[in-house]
Amino acid sequence: MHKPKNTTSRGRPRIVLTLIERRGPHGCHRGHKVGDTFDFDTERGALCPMALHSGFPHIDILRYGGTIPPCTSTGCVAFCCPDPDVVNVFRIDVVPSDGSA
Repeated sequence: MHKPKNTTSRGRPRIVLTLIERRGPHGCHRGHKVGDTFDFDTERGALCPMALHSGFPHIDILRYGGTIPPCTSTGCVAFCCPDPDVVNVFRIDVVPSDGSA
């Protein structure tokens, strides 16, 4: 059985994005649904470009060792899709190089 790597080819921790909530009245134009998960390094092309653009500053800070306070409404580090009709909320998980989460 293949076990996913916990670091990228450059030794950075893996970043995993999970769609945890939809707050807007309409479904995602890209077809994303609550529960969808994306590996930032290998699957970011499948993620809506608007959402990716919105989340990138958070992702960049976290993958290079910075910290961001958790969102008060979700209890985790999160960002939102900027589409006002959809407002998908994504959680960002950093998978440390040692594999602990």
